[in-house]
Amino acid sequence: MGTVAALYRYPVKSMLGETVSAVAVTGSGLSGDRIYAVLDETGAVGSAKHPRKWGELLRCRGRMDDSGTVRVVLPDGTDLPAQDRELDLLLSKLLGRQVSCSAVVPEHGRLERAVPAYEGGVPDAVRASASVDETGESITTGGVAPGTFFDFGRVHLVTTAALARMREVYPGGDFDPRRFRPNLVVDPGTGPDFTEDAWVGSRLRVGEALFRVVVPTPRCVVPTLGHDELPADPGIMRAVARAHRVPVFDLGRLSCLGVYLDVLEAGTVKLGDTITVQDAA
Repeated sequence: MGTVAALYRYPVKSMLGETVSAVAVTGSGLSGDRIYAVLDETGAVGSAKHPRKWGELLRCRGRMDDSGTVRVVLPDGTDLPAQDRELDLLLSKLLGRQVSCSAVVPEHGRLERAVPAYEGGVPDAVRASASVDETGESITTGGVAPGTFFDFGRVHLVTTAALARMREVYPGGDFDPRRFRPNLVVDPGTGPDFTEDAWVGSRLRVGEALFRVVVPTPRCVVPTLGHDELPADPGIMRAVARAHRVPVFDLGRLSCLGVYLDVLEAGTVKLGDTITVQDAA
């Protein structure tokens, strides 16, 4: 009923990632995805969801070399292994405070998110509890998924149909999938603009791997930021808020694009693999 149009992984959380033509999927998600993060001395996990504090991370790129080593390419082109002490020094200079690149998830790591102005950006109750931090930004604070650097789901999927619909809603915006940091970009063929909404609760066979579609993906400010040559554009998420606010658990109707997946069966996924939606088991 559809095919894999693109595959992405992000070896370092909130840095630019890399495209792959095939990837192993394990119970922890795509091999090599979000296995490092940048941490500061307060216990915060670096996330561009708080762009005033961590936005410079999106000018860096995480990649895996042929030996499987995670490397970081800095804005000036410097390319260092993720565990190199020199990288920590250069990242600290870039961010203006002491940080380190780590594969160890802190036991009580904090994840800070800027509160967007558009409706549906966060649940109303969360917006009401936000506080202003030292950057002057209104933020909320939570945690990463236990034992990982993921915010929630281990795998993130967006469809070409949803992106095409958003280009109709906001013709001036560039809805390149990279803005939404997916792992899987799926061309569903024919069907509704947001066909993935109907997949929630179902199983999804993608190549050798089997997933469960858990929930629509609430969007934060990250798609509005610059990514590579893509410029910052605050209109991106305002358009999503106008076109696609859907129920998410008991949190109300949130601005969503894409869905989160859990892994049921490991296996290899490749570009061009067939997508098949199965009833929930």
